[in-house]
Amino acid sequence: MIFIGTDPRTEERRHMVATQIAARGVRDTAVLAAMEAVPRHLFVPPALRTAAYEDHPLPIGLGQTISQPYIVAVMTELLGSRPGDRVLEIGAGSGYQAAVLASIVSLVISIERIPDVAGLARSNLATVGVSNVRVVLGDGTLGLPEDAPFDGVIVTAATPEIPPPLIEQLANGGVLVAPVGGRGVQELVRIKKTRDGIDRTGHGGVCFVPLIGEFGWSVE
Repeated sequence: MIFIGTDPRTEERRHMVATQIAARGVRDTAVLAAMEAVPRHLFVPPALRTAAYEDHPLPIGLGQTISQPYIVAVMTELLGSRPGDRVLEIGAGSGYQAAVLASIVSLVISIERIPDVAGLARSNLATVGVSNVRVVLGDGTLGLPEDAPFDGVIVTAATPEIPPPLIEQLANGGVLVAPVGGRGVQELVRIKKTRDGIDRTGHGGVCFVPLIGEFGWSVE
């Protein structure tokens, strides 16, 4: 993955990775390298770019957010993706999580239900030179059966339960990571699909915007 243009904020990212991510237990070297490489400030609104490498989420408009860097790193590490993998992302947001994954895997397909947010993600990804992410407009809770199976599925919005289509579209040995729970606080859940069934583990509390769709929350 090559990010175009000069970037004067490389040292800020190195500091972010060292103090916010590696210091808190993320060990996967591919994840750490991706977090250091992707220019997060180009995925947040211009007025908020001075805060891009701080340890908290930021609003990106239309009621959506870009997740805290540490949470992006943790979810990416839990997914355990490797070169050659194909990953389905549910909720494109500003495109940042997809860009981090695209630094590791061969293809990311990101489903976004809000047209303006999908357009923002496409624009941001093009700006930094990411070419192996495809942003699709649609209901992410239904997945994308025509492109299944996927080696990994990452859900970047809170779901009351994991949508069954997403589990169905996982390859054997594939991993799904999602924030599962109520609208306030959720548990970060990792599911691994095997020939014998599903292994499910919990990885702490998180707080995400709600996942809207047929198998998620209804639009209020």
